[in-house]
Order: sequence, then C-alpha cells, then structure tokens
Amino acid sequence: MPPPNPFAPQLDFVFEEPASTRRIWPVRELVAQVRELIERKYADVWVEGEISNLRPAPSGHLYFTLKDAEAQLPVVLFRRQAVLLRFRPEDGLHVLVRGRVSVYEQRGQMQLVAETMEPVGAGSLQLAFEQLKEKLKTEGLFDAGRKRPLPAFPRTVGIVTSPTGAVIRDFLNIVARRHSGLNVLLFPVSVQGDQAPAEIELALAHLNQSGLVDIIVLARGGGSLEDLAAFNSERIARAIVASGVPVVSAIGHETDFTIADFAADLRAPTPSAAAELITEAQHRIADHLANQSRRLERATNYQFLQARQRLAQFPVSRAESRMSALLHRSAQRLDDLAFRLESALTAQLHQQKVQVADLTAAVLHHNPRQSIARTRERLQACRTSLVRSFERTLQRSTVRVGALDARLHSLSPLAVLERGYALVLDANGGLIRSAAQLAPGDLLTTRLAQGSFASRVESTAPPPTAPDQAPLRKKRRN
Repeated sequence: MPPPNPFAPQLDFVFEEPASTRRIWPVRELVAQVRELIERKYADVWVEGEISNLRPAPSGHLYFTLKDAEAQLPVVLFRRQAVLLRFRPEDGLHVLVRGRVSVYEQRGQMQLVAETMEPVGAGSLQLAFEQLKEKLKTEGLFDAGRKRPLPAFPRTVGIVTSPTGAVIRDFLNIVARRHSGLNVLLFPVSVQGDQAPAEIELALAHLNQSGLVDIIVLARGGGSLEDLAAFNSERIARAIVASGVPVVSAIGHETDFTIADFAADLRAPTPSAAAELITEAQHRIADHLANQSRRLERATNYQFLQARQRLAQFPVSRAESRMSALLHRSAQRLDDLAFRLESALTAQLHQQKVQVADLTAAVLHHNPRQSIARTRERLQACRTSLVRSFERTLQRSTVRVGALDARLHSLSPLAVLERGYALVLDANGGLIRSAAQLAPGDLLTTRLAQGSFASRVESTAPPPTAPDQAPLRKKRRN
C-alpha cells in the first residue's frame, strides 16, 4: 500500500490508485502542487516575529527572515507593498506581518509573501510614552470636548521654538507668503535637553499673561524618540491644557506623535503645515477631505484584498492567480541572480585588488631610485675604505723613508766629518789612507765638514807600533 497522502485532510476528494501502480512525481510538478495547496489553505495569515537578515534588492523588493525563539520563516515583501510602509524595516525589529504562505519553487522553500507589515512595541521610552498617555487620557486632558477651535483670522501668533533652527525660518517664509499682515512673536526656548520642559512651560505662561497673541504654536523639527523626549513631559502637557490661548502642536514630522500633540487644541503634521493652518481657515475642510480620502483608500484596498481572496477560491480566476504567482517567482528569481552576480563581482574585484597590490609591491621592490641609492651607498663605502687604505699606505711609506733617510745619513761620509774627522786628498784628488803614500813637498787638500784647505807635506813618519803587539809577534814566531 502506498503511504497516506499528507494533504488528504485538506482536500475535498482523495485520489485512489490501484495498489499495483506507482505514481512517480517530477520534482517541479510535486512542488507546484504543494505550493497550490499551501496557498489555498493559508491565503491570509498574520504572523508575529523578529526581523532578521534583512536584504533590500535593487528592484525595491525586501527579503528577510521572520523568527522567534524556536523557528524562522523566509519573507518577501514586493516593491508595490514596500513603498506603502510608514516605517523603515531593520534587523531586530519586532513586527506583525500579514500575507499568504507560498513556496519558492527554485529552492523548494516555504516563504511568506507579505502584503502589509507594522511594528510591535518600541522599547522603554515607548512604554513610558504609552503609560503617560493613558494616564492623561484617563484624566480627560485629551478629550475632544475640551479643545477649542482656532480663530479663523488671528492678528498675532506666538511661536515657541528654537531661534537658530530651520523651523522658524520656514514658518516666517510661509506666513510672509500667505498672510503678510499676520504678526509673529517669537519666544526662544531650548527644544531638547533636560532644561527644555521648564523653558517651554515658562514660555506658555508668559505668552498667556502678555495678552498679545491669539494663537500659540509649539514647534520643533523632526528627530528620534529620544530627541522628542522633552515634548513627552507631563508638565508641558498640563501647561498646554492650562493655557487660555489655543495651542497648536507642530512637533517633528507627520509620523512623529508626542504627548504635546494629544494635549494641544490642534496638531499640525509639521511646523510648515502649522503656518498654513493658521493662515487658511479652509484648510480644516481640506484636511477633513484628505482624511476621508485616506479612509476611503484604505477601505477600497481592504475590499480589493477581500475580493481578490474570494476570487482566488474560484477555478475561473486561477489563471490570473497563476500568472501573478509566476511573475512574483520570476521577480524573486531575478533578485536571487542579482545577489549572486553582486557576490561574484565583489569577489572578482577583491582578487583584482590583491593582484594590483602584488604588482605595486614588485614595482616598488625594483625601483631604480632604490637601486641607485644602494649603489651610491656602496660607492661611498668603497671611497671611504680606499681613502683609509691610502692613508695607511702613505703612513707606512713615510715611516720607511724616514728610516732609510736616517740609515743613509748614518752611512754618509759627511756625517763622519761632522764628528770632527777630515779627508786628505792628493793633488789628483785621491784619498790618502797611509803616510807611506806621501813624500815631503807633496801638495795636499784637506776637506772638513765645513770647507777645505791646502797644505804641503814637510815630513812623514811610519805608523806607531802597539807596545803589546811585539811580544805577541815573537810568541807567534816561536
């Protein structure tokens, strides 16, 4: 027997096949049938979880994972629905998503095709905001019956804001363009920080006591929840309620809400819109029409969504549903290929950067300037070594020449003459070594160490015999 069909409980009928036959499913056909069953069963679901791995595609589609402590679900939000979001999705944000469950056939992966999405919770500041809002609401500070209408044609408007920001410049430009006769009285305050609530409370009290203004505008530019914390103060809310002059709250952008907005007699989406509101009484009618138009648009979209869900249950509309699903799958497939292409290009670019870095290092290693510098260093070292060798050789030669000069001087006959000796020369210049070479009357020349003189021999005598030599000669003869 074949295994029981897991989708049998959801079907209005059951296929019964003979036991002897076995149906072989192509993967695409099986996945397509599973996708149709899942989409039919879970055509409109609400899922709560935390955003993870958010990936915006160049096409405008958003891909992310919705997870909790025990499971996770891939989600795709196509561009047509993504542009309608009033907040920016980011990782870690707790959201509530409405859509239909489907299967991405190229991966065989179940996913949630989102239609709308809204955040759930906003942390401790948001909790404090909600608690204070509920407290003041219970006391009746936000009751619509307490709020006063604005004068249609005010003469003087008091604005409480920072004197250096762009808010006051935009406000004055719009007032000058739309109602040049309207007077504007600025009360400068800090719009952020611990001292801001006290300064704003003082400004509201002073403008009320002055009696110079018909409307008070409390204005500030946009910012985060922390930046707008001063306008979520209880003391400001009570000062607004206690004001005898109508107060218009124009804080942040259109999506920013503060306690001051709920306590004020009228909330303007922006400071510029506040300037338009107080200069044009008919704006309230236009705003009412715009609100009705937005409600009508939301109701129309809701009815359209309900009608499309009802049409999805009829076989005659399955062709359109299949075409829409095919387009969505094709768009998702295109985004998948785009991600892969981006990853491949990034890897290739990294590889090329590494190659360029290697080539740059090689060029710097063979830089001719460095080679010339190293050659110059070697040449300088050789020159220094050559000079030192020449100096040592010259020193040794000087010492040797000095020694030879001293030796030559010691062997020179002139040196002998300097010790008191003399040279005796005959008439022919011959050296006289013995008296036997002379005869009386010979002319002689005697050379001294300094100069010479002439003389004539008068007589000669034989050399004296040493007294100790005669006995010695006799003994030798014996």
